[in-house]
Amino acid sequence: MKFRPCIDIHNGKVKQIVGGSLTDVQDQAKENFVSEQDAAFYAELYKKAGIKGGHVILLNSLDSPYYEATKAQALLALGAYPKGLQIGGGVNPQNAGEYLDAGASHVIVTSYVFKDGKISWENLNKMKEAAGKENLVLDLSCRKKDGKYYIVTDRWQKFTDVTVTLEVMEELGSYCDEFLVHAVDVEGKAHGVETELAALLGEYKGNPVTYAGGVGSMADIEDLRTYGKNRLDVTVGSALDLFGGSIPFAELIKL
Repeated sequence: MKFRPCIDIHNGKVKQIVGGSLTDVQDQAKENFVSEQDAAFYAELYKKAGIKGGHVILLNSLDSPYYEATKAQALLALGAYPKGLQIGGGVNPQNAGEYLDAGASHVIVTSYVFKDGKISWENLNKMKEAAGKENLVLDLSCRKKDGKYYIVTDRWQKFTDVTVTLEVMEELGSYCDEFLVHAVDVEGKAHGVETELAALLGEYKGNPVTYAGGVGSMADIEDLRTYGKNRLDVTVGSALDLFGGSIPFAELIKL
């Protein structure tokens, strides 16, 4: 297990939000923390600590009036830590190259690939061609419905017909380098990890998988280690002391 840091950007500011509260209506979200520092500050912090593979997420849609400000912050982060961070949020074949050239090690994609509720193999192939398998992370962020974890798109607002299963992960694994999975129902709540989802992800033995959502204490991280069979990397957002939480950054970099 490795700690993967994050820089979530919403309305041009580094924030921690409750994931399920995000809406495109007036670009609203329930905020846990709004930083006075810019994205480059956190990127430089992660670089100094020698932690790679963290992700920068743009939480505004491409047509949001805040999108350009959010993108500008993201590019600052990539420039501060070249090849140390991944980037996601509105990524498509047209802009993937720009982000990789700006310093991203990988681009993270959900909505472009899971189109109209299904896996678009055409779009997946386009993304693989544009970014290269070695630079592509597929985001399988999901919400539970009827006892299954369904992949959600468009800033976690729309359910697809695709469930997270080992078969789906094995099928998609040949197109990408890593998976990122936000447990959206507990994202930003710091009240415990989705142990059932962690157990499912822990059965997968292919590409690296990073789990995000619900970590509120070091005990939660140990739960994730146990249920995920020590195969999952972890992201900590709202519970991190850098973002107003109680888990020391200095402890996590020892994982």
